[in-house]
Amino acid sequence: MSDITIYHNPACGTSRKVLALLEERGLEPTVIEYLKTPPSRDTLKSLIAAMGLPIREAMRVKGSPYEELGLGDPKWSDDELLDFMMQHPILINRPIVVTPLGTRLCRPMETVLELLPGASSR
Repeated sequence: MSDITIYHNPACGTSRKVLALLEERGLEPTVIEYLKTPPSRDTLKSLIAAMGLPIREAMRVKGSPYEELGLGDPKWSDDELLDFMMQHPILINRPIVVTPLGTRLCRPMETVLELLPGASSR
């Protein structure tokens, strides 16, 4: 399976472990360092929908401007939260992995196993 994409932050331990796990299995994912090359707004919206998460659950709280911007306040709409994620890509939680078997926020890292062939036998 070579059509795997990981939205990766090399400074994140979980992201590095998920990437290493994929590579240990002989997979060669497309690595998108989303802080350098953020997804478009439509792509981000599609990723979040594919993960089946509310937008707030796809946001990174720690180590981001989440608190400083007051993003925990319920006054912000989903569209406004997406705008913040576009302005501050560090707000995108990671790693997000996309395979033909689905799209997941791989926290904890073992979640990536659900996206690999033979996952049900693990």
